[in-house]
Amino acid sequence: MKALLRRLIREALERAARAGELALEEIPDPPIEIPKEAGHGDLASTVALGLARVARRPPREIAETVRRHIEDPGGVLDSVEVAGPGFINFTFSRTAWLRKLLEILAAGERYGSSQLGSGRRIQIEFVSANPTGPLHIGHGRGAATGDALARVFEACGYEVEREYYVNDAGRQMETLGRSVYARYAQQLGVAEPFPEDGYPGQYVSEIAAELVDRDGRAWLEKPREEAVEEMGRYAGERLLERIREDLGLFGIRFDRFTSERQLRADGTVAAAVERLRQLGHLYERDGALWFRATAFGDDKDRTVVKSDGELTYFAADIGYHLAKYRRGFDLMVNVWGADHHGYVQRLRSALAALGEDPERLRVLLVQMVNLTRDGVPVRMGKRSGEFVTLREVLEEVGPDLARFFFLMRKSDAQLEFDLELARRQSAENPVFYVQYAHTRIAGIFRQAAERGIALPEPNEQVVAPLRNDDELGLIKLLAEFPSVVEGAAESCEPHRIVFYSQRLAGEFHRFYTRNRCVSDDPEQTAARLLLVQAVKQVIGRALRLVGVSAPERM
Repeated sequence: MKALLRRLIREALERAARAGELALEEIPDPPIEIPKEAGHGDLASTVALGLARVARRPPREIAETVRRHIEDPGGVLDSVEVAGPGFINFTFSRTAWLRKLLEILAAGERYGSSQLGSGRRIQIEFVSANPTGPLHIGHGRGAATGDALARVFEACGYEVEREYYVNDAGRQMETLGRSVYARYAQQLGVAEPFPEDGYPGQYVSEIAAELVDRDGRAWLEKPREEAVEEMGRYAGERLLERIREDLGLFGIRFDRFTSERQLRADGTVAAAVERLRQLGHLYERDGALWFRATAFGDDKDRTVVKSDGELTYFAADIGYHLAKYRRGFDLMVNVWGADHHGYVQRLRSALAALGEDPERLRVLLVQMVNLTRDGVPVRMGKRSGEFVTLREVLEEVGPDLARFFFLMRKSDAQLEFDLELARRQSAENPVFYVQYAHTRIAGIFRQAAERGIALPEPNEQVVAPLRNDDELGLIKLLAEFPSVVEGAAESCEPHRIVFYSQRLAGEFHRFYTRNRCVSDDPEQTAARLLLVQAVKQVIGRALRLVGVSAPERM
């Protein structure tokens, strides 16, 4: 409906300009919004306010001029009214809404898709947890966010690549190696102290036990540093396997895994640092090499090469992102934990220094998850020794519930995840509430089939009985779906799909309690079956866009 209204307004502006009533050099794309108050029409435009300076006329006069030049040969408008300082409020006819319903049904599973990003390539990097332990629930929220975002972009016509950046180099891998070495030695009766900064989880002991079973005491006969390095590498590979298993349980797939260790080994990182040096953006201090980040908006300069010659983690990140830029994506989105907020500007500074457009990179920060059970915080996981793992949550509530709950708040807002609420099959449970709407409609069709009633072919005559506020209200909400999907893509906010699905489920449940879908009136039954089929279609699509199933039975 927004596209139709934009066309009608543009045509009105063109007619007004030709008539000499508006001095316009070019016709703008008119902004369209849904009014906040029900009495202000179905859709509204502020185009007159935006044109006041260009046309040198009061916005209300411009709005009146547009209203006079609106032509509606198809009979889609009931009224066009000017309000306030220059708002133009539009109310659509019942005929227009019934035609919209037929359009939704004709589109089927494609409804909500668009060509917004046709021909454009997007890379989304998400999760990217260090392979030093199992995934925790914060990683789970990042996984749900990144995957839903990828699905939304694909629905909008973008070519999407999902990527996981593996931080398998640096000090944390050495710490992992020392942790495994200590547990390995202890299991063989050697009094090896566990490192103070080591990883205490049960998984470290399990990896050590694997090495004991496979190799016996062989690792104790190697030079200690060599054993620690190799154990760190082995443990990292095993933990990455487990991470991939957990992501598989969660229904998350990646197109590419990029190794930091490989980028260091093949010279990608060193080449990026050398490029910064050639451009004059590095200097030496205290034996280390520093990047002049303050010249590009950062609050302080940053080390890229330590005094011992080791490339820093920041240098590796610069090399990785420069390589991503060279792969030709139109947009790159990083889904990071909120604890990385201070890292965003330094990375953008480095990209600007390298001559790349920082605006091609968007960073989405995902806040913490507070896990509770009936409102009481859950603080300790069984396997990690420090936190509740994603797998523990998935084993308790399943992937559908976890995904939906992770997306129930905007990503930069903290989230409370109540395990007890997630398990309840009641209207209090938001995902149950939405999935039950889909299931309930499937039940309506089973009831109709038992009475020998088939879903009719959609046409204007069949849907003509739809006229009450509940029926038209559902159609109006269904009409918003494509804009919701595009808005979720443009803003990188997949939670909008979840919010919308809750609104639509709520409207349907209210409709269901007040209106019989299968009745003794065959014409009304046929019309309402088509209406609820459209609702089922859109709820199902919305759920799939966030990676949640749409069950036929519960």
